[in-house]
Amino acid sequence: MKRLIVLCVALLLAGGALAGAPPAAPAAAPAAAALPGDSVYQLDLKLTGQDGRTQPLAARRGRAQLVTMFYTSCTMVCPMIVDTLKLTRQAVDEPARDRLDVLAVSFDPERDSVQALHDYAARRGLDASHWTLARAEPQDVRPLAALLGLQYRKRPDGDFNHSSELILLDAQGRIVARTDVIGRLDPAFVAAVRKTVAAAP
Repeated sequence: MKRLIVLCVALLLAGGALAGAPPAAPAAAPAAAALPGDSVYQLDLKLTGQDGRTQPLAARRGRAQLVTMFYTSCTMVCPMIVDTLKLTRQAVDEPARDRLDVLAVSFDPERDSVQALHDYAARRGLDASHWTLARAEPQDVRPLAALLGLQYRKRPDGDFNHSSELILLDAQGRIVARTDVIGRLDPAFVAAVRKTVAAAP
């Protein structure tokens, strides 16, 4: 009987100690997985889209992307680039196509204001739920172009000589494929797009 009383007292004391103990710290939320070293999203810059929203380039992580650079006052090759982006995206069957976005960044942020980008997107019938026409700060344009492997040069008349390529990024921002075939579909590039979109989360 004495032993039973001692045991009960010990249990009561232990319960009191536990009740007075500070609550355990909540488990830490798992950290976001690190970007691959070859991801273009490692570049720390912000883009402002035709809707006026400014976001880090890395905010596009998680979805396959068709990426290019252009400028809205271009009347020669840039409209063909946009047409080729349209054709390439349409070559991906539904519902996979809904997991493929398009990003076109201006070489010409001085003239390509948010309003200019918005007007161009409306004129070309580009669906804002999947198409982003964007501008970067002037000092960020060349680093982005270099990272994407695109070249450009401003001419005295204000227009640009520039590379004309479509670039495919996977969900982590790695360059998977690229093509300089403009004005028609590149079957090898389309195959890479379909495969990358199928593998995306």
